[in-house]
Amino acid sequence: MGLIQAATGALGGTLADQWKDFFTVPEGLTPTAAIFSAVPRGTNAGRGSNTKASDGVITNGSKILVPEGYGLILMQDGAITGFAAEAGAYEWNSEAQESQSIFAGNGIVSPMVTTSWERFKFGGRPSSQQRAYFVTLKELPNNKFGTQSEIYWDDAYMNAQVGAVTRGTYTMKITDPILFIKAFVPAAYLEPGRAFDFTDIENDAASQLFNEVVGSLAPAFSMYTNDPSKGNRITKIQQDSIGFAQSLSAAVEQNYTWSSGRGLEIISVALISIEYDENTRELLRNVQRADALSGARGNSNLQASVAAGFESAGENAGPGGLIGMGMAAGATGIGGLQQPVPGVGAQSTPQAPAAPAAAPAAAAPAADDPMAVLTKAKQMLDAGLITQEDYDAAKAKALGL
Repeated sequence: MGLIQAATGALGGTLADQWKDFFTVPEGLTPTAAIFSAVPRGTNAGRGSNTKASDGVITNGSKILVPEGYGLILMQDGAITGFAAEAGAYEWNSEAQESQSIFAGNGIVSPMVTTSWERFKFGGRPSSQQRAYFVTLKELPNNKFGTQSEIYWDDAYMNAQVGAVTRGTYTMKITDPILFIKAFVPAAYLEPGRAFDFTDIENDAASQLFNEVVGSLAPAFSMYTNDPSKGNRITKIQQDSIGFAQSLSAAVEQNYTWSSGRGLEIISVALISIEYDENTRELLRNVQRADALSGARGNSNLQASVAAGFESAGENAGPGGLIGMGMAAGATGIGGLQQPVPGVGAQSTPQAPAAPAAAPAAAAPAADDPMAVLTKAKQMLDAGLITQEDYDAAKAKALGL
């Protein structure tokens, strides 16, 4: 007793042409409408005994067409008496022996729906009057979210706590219509003419879901950026709508049991913007700079900087400036970026004991000794710290040419 599947197929099939009066989804639905009552199409031409079509009540002989992407829910006195997830044409008959109460639709609906049916199905014999509702099985788009102030999470990429203001949209899907209706949808929306719309600002239940998504953003960011399989890169979030959706879905499931307790799941997320706070922006710049200066790339960058410094010193201070730069490079360990050069530094003599304060002034003339200048310049040329042109310029300067 209940639903008889007359034929499968979309709403525009030949069976729809034969049925001059039937129930189906209303026109002008918003893309985010999730649950709404069935409405009659056409006029009663003696093909059914329904006399209350205007308020969504079906009786024996009522014809119902289920389009692709929708499920049919039948209810009596607040109890679910039938469910069909497979698109096609159905007829309600409370006495027919071959009728069924649930159609799984060849895997369209997960086995969890069958479990929910066994848990919530009507306990007695359904009467000849039922109310028909449709539930959307498609993805429900354009559910917007945003934070008015910064949210904070621990980030493995930057090894610190970071904060940002973010906004975007997400799509979600009703994966268990029976559980969703019984466990979450307010009774006020199970009335004729009402529609449960996730973007309706007056829908308190939908507003609660919005608040739960916003409350799960921080753990979702943390879950994503600290997942080694995601590369621990915060900058990948905006490019990975599915990956971040999985993190956000896991966060809302952990905090609010959307899937197991309400039959809802987040499918994809589009992050429109992430505006980091000032400290995070500075930290991100430093980390990116450190990444750019690491390894072989950093060695090349640093050597280029040293070479530019030697060139500037040679132009401004002559050979003495070049020698001073060489001593500074050795003191700061910059020379360690080069491969060891045999002979460089091998002729240096052990340091003498500390001299009196006047000793540096006395040693100053040695810097003008042409032999000493040229020796130092040749060592720097052999080490690759200066170019041949720099050496020639130093030689001409030392020899007064």
